[in-house]
Amino acid sequence: MVGYPESLTDPSYRGQILVLTYPLIGNYGVPSHDEMDPLLKDLPAYFESNQIHVAGLVVGQASAEFSHHLANSSLGDWLKREGIPALYGVDTREVTKRIREEGVMLGKILFPTSAVGAGQQAEGVLAEYQDVAW
Repeated sequence: MVGYPESLTDPSYRGQILVLTYPLIGNYGVPSHDEMDPLLKDLPAYFESNQIHVAGLVVGQASAEFSHHLANSSLGDWLKREGIPALYGVDTREVTKRIREEGVMLGKILFPTSAVGAGQQAEGVLAEYQDVAW
């Protein structure tokens, strides 16, 4: 089993929105990119490649605090620095069930330009979302 730094930098996920179903993501932070793999000299030791390959990240619960001895930044800070959009507070197990039933599908992450109030109709809400240029 690998962690989220390895998954996010795995080239096989290039251009995909990664949905992680583990209940808490981010609690061990992100290790330094400075330490290189002893065998593969140009590859950071704790990553699958030199960059994040996913187009976005969706998690159920995200931790802003990290406590691993190898970590030098939080997951959120790393994603911001690399320009990768992420969402938390999503029922990722339900998303996974839908993907299993429907198959792989196209997706897009939209962020609200203002707070969306309870009881608003869906068509009115969509106009309040920005289109994120990748």
